[in-house]
Amino acid sequence: MNEPSVRANSLPAPAVALLRALHDALRLPLPGLTDADERAYHVLLHDRASRARIILECVLIDGHELGPAAERLNTWTAELPVTYTPWTDDRGSA
Repeated sequence: MNEPSVRANSLPAPAVALLRALHDALRLPLPGLTDADERAYHVLLHDRASRARIILECVLIDGHELGPAAERLNTWTAELPVTYTPWTDDRGSA
């Protein structure tokens, strides 16, 4: 089957907002090299992914509106900021 191409700029604004909120919730900088940074990264990714899954379930299963769902996920994401030291590549500079 040849499905028509669909791009984000052809979607309604609330759908794009939800896609952006999902992207932002799951996009985390890589952790620094310490065990503590690695653990904090994994905990944060797990917590944000869990909240993103809740939002998706509310939209897909319970029929919630996309715009408010995106706003809720943005709020939840802001409540879970990066607190670990992100990895940096200094390219060997000293």
